Amino acid sequence: MKRICEHINKAVIKIGRSTRIAQLLSPLLPESASVLDVGCGDGKLSSELIRLRPDLRIQGIDLRRAADAPTYCSVYDGRRIPHEPHAFDVVQLVDVLHHAQDPIALLRECRRVTKSLIIVKDHLCRGAMDRSILAWMDKIGNARYGVPLYYEYWNKTRWKKAFETVGMGIATWDERLNLYPWPLNLVGDRNLHFISKLKKSH
Repeated sequence: MKRICEHINKAVIKIGRSTRIAQLLSPLLPESASVLDVGCGDGKLSSELIRLRPDLRIQGIDLRRAADAPTYCSVYDGRRIPHEPHAFDVVQLVDVLHHAQDPIALLRECRRVTKSLIIVKDHLCRGAMDRSILAWMDKIGNARYGVPLYYEYWNKTRWKKAFETVGMGIATWDERLNLYPWPLNLVGDRNLHFISKLKKSH
C-alpha cells in the first residue's frame, strides 16, 4: 500500500500538480517580474512557470539542494533570506509555510525582500477530518525527503491574522484549485488548499 501511494504521489500528484499550480500562479504574476521561489525544491514548479511565462526572472532558495534542481536554485539557512530589501517584485511560497518552524518570521523575511507582492499557496484546515487528510498527504509526499513535518494547519481566519501581523493584506483569495484528477480529487481537494496574492499594507 505504501509503495502504491508513493507511486501515485510521484506519477500523478507531483508532476500534474506542479503544472496545475503553475497555471494558477501565472496570471497572478506581473509582466516581466523578478520572482523569488522560497522552498523551490526540485525546481519543477519554477521551470513550469518559466515555460508558461518566459518573461519571468525566477530565483529559488531552499534548505537543501535537490540533486536535479536547476542552477537558479540555491541553499539558504531557513532563517534569513540572503537578498537585499525590495530585491524582488514577487516572493512566492508554495506549500512552504506549514513546514516552517516559525511561519511568521519567514513571512516577515519575505515581506522584507519583496517590493510589493507575496503569493502564498498552502493548506486550509476546518476540523479534525481535514487535519487527518492533510497530515496523511504531507507524510506520503514529504517524509522520505526529510522535509520538516509539524502538522500545523490553519483556517482562513488564522491565515488572515498572520498576513496582517507582518503587514500584508489579501488582494485575492482562491480555494477552488482543482489540483487533482478524479477520483483523487474526492480526497485531495475538498477545499483543503488556497492561493492568495498579498500586497504590502502601508
